[in-house]
Amino acid sequence: MAQAICDRHTGVGADGWMLISPADAADHDGAIRLFNSDGSEAGISGNGTRCAAAFLIEQGLAGEEVRIRTGAGIKRLRLLERTGRRCLFEMNMGRPEFTAERFQLPLADGARDVTLLWVGNPQCAMPVADFDFDWRAMGAEIEHHPQFPDRTNVSFLRARNCG
Repeated sequence: MAQAICDRHTGVGADGWMLISPADAADHDGAIRLFNSDGSEAGISGNGTRCAAAFLIEQGLAGEEVRIRTGAGIKRLRLLERTGRRCLFEMNMGRPEFTAERFQLPLADGARDVTLLWVGNPQCAMPVADFDFDWRAMGAEIEHHPQFPDRTNVSFLRARNCG
């Protein structure tokens, strides 16, 4: 079903979709299941979870403190501001777990130094000097790399002097 919904030619065209359910236990206000466009299930999406919290509030199923059961456990959100249908939340995603602070990921152009994290779903962060490369192609290669059998989120990081 996810593949049909997310298809960019015959469906709505999306990276994934989310099923929101009302609470089935006292420890949460609602639950979400996330499906990637290929049909695989994802543990969590920070933005998706905030959207689900706004939906639960709008439907009268949650107050300003929202607890949502995700594939990565129950996440707690606090509504900071609401203007019409626009909501601003504070959300505790949990403490990131470093899978590997420094890992040499073999890629088509050679091995690259990356950091592997778990925040309810896998993350691969790669430091770069600049963005003068085909980051879309490299991101797709990393996302589907055999190192990540269930795929991964990819971030490219460039250090800047912000002082």
